[in-house]
Amino acid sequence: MNAKTKLPDPPAAFQAFVAKYPKLGKAWELAHEAGDQGPLAASTARLVKLGIAIGAMREGAVHSAARKARAAGIAENEIDQVVALAAGTIGFPAAVAVHSWLQDKPKTRTKR
Repeated sequence: MNAKTKLPDPPAAFQAFVAKYPKLGKAWELAHEAGDQGPLAASTARLVKLGIAIGAMREGAVHSAARKARAAGIAENEIDQVVALAAGTIGFPAAVAVHSWLQDKPKTRTKR
C-alpha cells in the first residue's frame, strides 16, 4: 500500500505467536511488504483485503482487516458496502455472519 498508516497494535495472541516463532513473523512481514508493492491506493488495498477475508470466511481476518481499515480512515459505509458486495457471492447467511462480526466491539482485557 502506498501510504503508511499507523496501524493498531496486533492482538496479544498474534504477538505471542510471533514471539514464539520469530521466523514465521519475519515471513509474515515479507509477505506484507510484497503485497504493498503495486499501484493500488492504500485505502483500496485495505478494502480488497477486507473482501478477501470476507470471501474466505475468516472471522479473525475480517476483524483485523476492518480494524486496520478504520485506522486508515476508511468510513463505515465503505466497509458496509464491501459486505453488501460480497453477499451475492458468499450468500445471505454468510453475509449476515460477516455483518455480525463487524458489529463486535474489541474486548477489554482485564488482568487476573
